[in-house]
Amino acid sequence: MEPIGLTFKHEGYDKYGKKRQGELMIIHRCLDCQKFSINRIAADDDLKMILELFDKSCHITDKLRSELKNEGIDLLTSKDKREIETQLFGKKE
Repeated sequence: MEPIGLTFKHEGYDKYGKKRQGELMIIHRCLDCQKFSINRIAADDDLKMILELFDKSCHITDKLRSELKNEGIDLLTSKDKREIETQLFGKKE
């Protein structure tokens, strides 16, 4: 399995119809069968490496981005960086 990016877990909608923000998840791709898998971040995962993965994923090909979308996986983009940092490191005061 190769980590290729980050996504948020789908948590549904609140009573006002606003999408709930789920926890941060890592998108992996099997090197053999090319299937995608989404996994939780573990407590012992290196947070700096997760940020590096995010930065790397901002430059993936349109083809891979399209494949993810076809699977219903929302790859996080630069507009999500603040929420990613908040989930990894907590809110900055």
